[in-house]
Amino acid sequence: MMIDPPHDARFRGRAAALAVGAALTLLAGCKKENAYVPPPPPQVGVAHPLSRNVTPYLDATGNTAAFNQIDLEARVEGFVQEIDYTDGAFVKAGTTLFVIEPAPYQAKLQQAQASLDAANAAVAQSGPEFQRQATLLKQNVTAQNTYDQAKAKYDSDKANVLNQTAGVALAAINLGYTHVTAPFDGVVTAHLVSVGALVGVSGPTKLATIVQQAPIYVNFNVSEQQVLEVRANLAKIGVTAADLRTNINKVPVQIGLMTESGYPHNGKLDYAAPTLDSSTGTLAVRGIFDNADHDLLPGYFVRVRIPLRYMAGPALLVPDVALGTSQAGRYLLVVNKDNVVEQRSVQTGQLDGALRVITKGIKPDDEVVITGLTRAIPGEKVSPQPATMPES
Repeated sequence: MMIDPPHDARFRGRAAALAVGAALTLLAGCKKENAYVPPPPPQVGVAHPLSRNVTPYLDATGNTAAFNQIDLEARVEGFVQEIDYTDGAFVKAGTTLFVIEPAPYQAKLQQAQASLDAANAAVAQSGPEFQRQATLLKQNVTAQNTYDQAKAKYDSDKANVLNQTAGVALAAINLGYTHVTAPFDGVVTAHLVSVGALVGVSGPTKLATIVQQAPIYVNFNVSEQQVLEVRANLAKIGVTAADLRTNINKVPVQIGLMTESGYPHNGKLDYAAPTLDSSTGTLAVRGIFDNADHDLLPGYFVRVRIPLRYMAGPALLVPDVALGTSQAGRYLLVVNKDNVVEQRSVQTGQLDGALRVITKGIKPDDEVVITGLTRAIPGEKVSPQPATMPES
């Protein structure tokens, strides 16, 4: 049987195409498969801790208090005749602020003075009579009884002079009380009574309050632990508690208000209580500030800092933002020699600007992660890059 040539040619073409496709498939199967290439370690900024001398500080919180503050009171009875100041004004010591009807007390003073004059006149009469009777008694010219009567009269008149002298003094004092004056330089609050008001009827009547703002006190408390630590460090350099008490006004103290950055106000310690408060475990301490510009008002809440200059020394510092917190406490991320991140527990000290003192947990040659903290995972490799440690 004969095969049709054209049909045979088509058959051979299909076969060739199939062969080529199969060859291509085999060639494709022989290519190398794609391999997974891990990403490079993340980059983080590292730097050695900053080493420099640091002055430790004792930190506390406190309140400002007036150097002097008293209530102005009417100490005598009468009607308010004058109010001689403007509410809220600054006045000098001795300035008259209130006048309480002085006329009755002026009359009482004159009355007391008249009684004193009468008493002096009686002494002027009884004195010579006593001397005359004493002379006659020596000459046996007068009776003892007459002498005794003259002496008694003279002694009584002298006692009356003393009594009337005291009466004059009391009357003068009461007259002085009719003028209520400023006992010191200060600001006087709004008056609490009006002109014409009757005051001092059943006791002293509060008229106003005067406050001395310059200088000004700052009261704060120091914990028992801080007291013990300070005393222990003082003992190391030979300073006793008695030395500190004697030179307490040489210890500087700094304060800052809630709206201020840092501690711009400088003063000195003024007082430390001799005993601790057993209920709070704290020692009451007071500082004093010039406050010449009256920036500080009594009652302000303030941040207090006392530089402990005798404890100054080298310390390691890192940016405060580089520190983390866990249940175990504060920590830093450190890159070891294998470029693996370690979580290092540390003990922290005071804040010095934007830097935090590290008292324990790192060494000067440790590479601390200070940038790229979110990319630094403990136990994982990183690509450490040198970073600049801030100076403050």
